[in-house]
Amino acid sequence: MVYEIDANAKINLALDVLSRREDGYHEIRTIMQEISLCDKLIFEEIKSGVEITTNNNKLPIDENNLVCKAYKKMAEIANTKTGIKVKITKNIPLSAGLAGGSTNAASTLLALNQMWGLKLSIEKLMEIGEELGSDVPFCLVGGTKLAEGKGERLRDIKSFKNKHILLVNPGFEISTPYVYSKIKIDDNRIDIDRLIKAIEMNDIHEVANRLENKMEKVVLKEFPVINEIKDFMLNNGALGALMSGSGASVFAIYEDYEKLEYTKMKMEKKYPYCFHTLTI
Repeated sequence: MVYEIDANAKINLALDVLSRREDGYHEIRTIMQEISLCDKLIFEEIKSGVEITTNNNKLPIDENNLVCKAYKKMAEIANTKTGIKVKITKNIPLSAGLAGGSTNAASTLLALNQMWGLKLSIEKLMEIGEELGSDVPFCLVGGTKLAEGKGERLRDIKSFKNKHILLVNPGFEISTPYVYSKIKIDDNRIDIDRLIKAIEMNDIHEVANRLENKMEKVVLKEFPVINEIKDFMLNNGALGALMSGSGASVFAIYEDYEKLEYTKMKMEKKYPYCFHTLTI
C-alpha cells in the first residue's frame, strides 16, 4: 500500500513566553496558523525498519528524524514489525520556526493510522504526538489555533484562511532550545486576546498591527538580518511582518497581491528561500 500526504508548515501570529516550567520546558501562549507551504511525503510498506529518502541532504534520515520516532510509537501500538519506506520532498526549510520536523511526524502518525487500519481518534494521535514534540498536536489538526502549555493545549479560533503571506528564510538554522535558553522572562504580556478578536472579525489590518513574538528580540541581537528582512517587507507593501517561532523565517501579511510578488522577486535575489503562501 502506498500513501501520499502533504505536511503543511505553520507560522506564529503571536508568541508569548510566560514562564520556565519545572520540567525544563517553557509555558507559552501562541496563535499558530497553518499555511499552504508543505513537504510531500510518500509512504510504502516494507518488510521491516524505516528507510527515508529525501531531496535535502541536510535532513537526518536516521533515528534522529521525527518520522522514525513517530513510526516506532505507531508500530508499538499496532504490535507490528512491518516497516516503512518514506520519500520526503522537503520544501520547508530546516530549523526555521515553521514546524517542518513536527509536521512530518504528524503526517507519519496520520499515514500509519490509515495504512494499518488502527482507527485511533485524533485525540489519541495528539496524545502520541505530544510525546514527539510540542508542535505535533497542532500539525495534526492545523487551521488557526490558540496554543497554551508547551504548545500542546489547543483551542479553536475562527479561521484566518486565504490570506496572502510572503515567507522568507535567510538560509541558516536556529536552535529552538538555544533561543529559549536566552529568553529573559518579564511581566510584559502580549495582548493575544485582542489579536484573537481581530482574527474573529477578519480585520486583516488589525491582525497585522498586533503581530508580536517574544523570541524575536533574542534572535535579533545575534542575527540582525531578521530585521533587514522585516524592514524590506514593511517598506514594500506588507501590512505587518514578524519572525515565526524561534526563527529564522520571517513572514509578512499582504493585501496587495502584486506588491507581494514584486517584493518576492526582489528578495529572491538575496535570500535562498522565498515563498508566496496562503493561510489555511
